[in-house]
Amino acid sequence: MKKFFARLYLGLILLLLYAPLIFIAISSFTESRVLGNWTGFSTKLYSNLFSGSMQGAAGSLMTAVYNTLIIALIAALVATLLGTLAAIGIFYSRGRAKNSVMFLNNIPMVNPDVITGVSLFLLFVFLGITQGYVSVILAHITFCTPYVVLNVLPKLHQMNSNTYEAALDLGATPGQALRKVMIPQLLPGMLTGFILSFTMSLDDFAVTFFTRGTIGLETLSTYIYTDARKGGLTPELRPLMTIIFIVVFALLVIINIRQERAAKKKALLKK
Repeated sequence: MKKFFARLYLGLILLLLYAPLIFIAISSFTESRVLGNWTGFSTKLYSNLFSGSMQGAAGSLMTAVYNTLIIALIAALVATLLGTLAAIGIFYSRGRAKNSVMFLNNIPMVNPDVITGVSLFLLFVFLGITQGYVSVILAHITFCTPYVVLNVLPKLHQMNSNTYEAALDLGATPGQALRKVMIPQLLPGMLTGFILSFTMSLDDFAVTFFTRGTIGLETLSTYIYTDARKGGLTPELRPLMTIIFIVVFALLVIINIRQERAAKKKALLKK
């Protein structure tokens, strides 16, 4: 009975999580503009999404997607670079300095997004930074970098701390030791931090809303918010959300398979 109720509870949780996504995926294969109203099977929404035939408010959807991807990619790349360097600096720090920096690194992650967005908005106004692409990218880098630090630090702890000094003793320059010795060992943590930063940037609304200014810059999250306030959602959002879900699901499956294979290889090597 315990196993039955445990499985039933797990099934209900999974149902609550995935039922809305499945419902949206099914609704993406009908032309109805009203969500939940089935008017027959059709792939017209998908063809509209990729053919560029959308007009008016719907026509700006792909522009919002493009803005979102560009901002997320730039922010994730810069955050990965800064976060990796910061993690190395924290790892080799000692005493109060290390604890203080770690404390400061954790604040942006636990701080509410609204507070972060308003604070950055006031900072950009004070510094005279024009609000738009630059301010949004800087804001995304700010809240993504701490996540990279937390993903790279465990890899640093797993690494032999004497490896870097050994490379220097053998004639490598600090830059060569960093590129050829440390980075290859930190690469899994950097990749995880990059993916997490990219996802966080894609998902962000509050910080983007407060730092985008009034020039009309739209990301996917702000586009959906504006669209919903008008009384409904653009139908082409349904196939877009379905595609994003499938891509993310496929990536997770691939990552899990690779991790299982790596674990099996390690187990075989130990034997």
